[in-house]
Amino acid sequence: MRELSLQLSLLDHQVGGRLELKDVDVDCLDLVNRYGPLSPSALAKRAGLHPATLTGILDRLERGGWVARERDPSDRRAVLVRALRERNAELLGLYAGMNASLEEICEGYGAAELEVVADFLHRMAHAGRVATEELAGG
Repeated sequence: MRELSLQLSLLDHQVGGRLELKDVDVDCLDLVNRYGPLSPSALAKRAGLHPATLTGILDRLERGGWVARERDPSDRRAVLVRALRERNAELLGLYAGMNASLEEICEGYGAAELEVVADFLHRMAHAGRVATEELAGG
């Protein structure tokens, strides 16, 4: 698991470099793409970051055309961070090699085996999320 984590982290670092984003920017963009729109405080909590740190990250992502901060329609005083889709093709293109390899790897497994692998990965992701929240004080 540590080798996989390291290799994916290095891949994300290369993607971030091509997009002129910091590693943490790529992580936050991924969180907004997966779970957004999110309030800045919810994003900071998910990312395990101090809200003041997140402000700089959101500024960079907004300047780069990756996200927009908008008023929450249910509470006009609140702000939500929404991913913009205009640059998704650029982002997906940088992960195309990994995605193709992943498809090729998965083709070598049957449906039942893939279910076990997916269950394992979901459980590991959950364990990582819990450990991150604990360290972040949440």
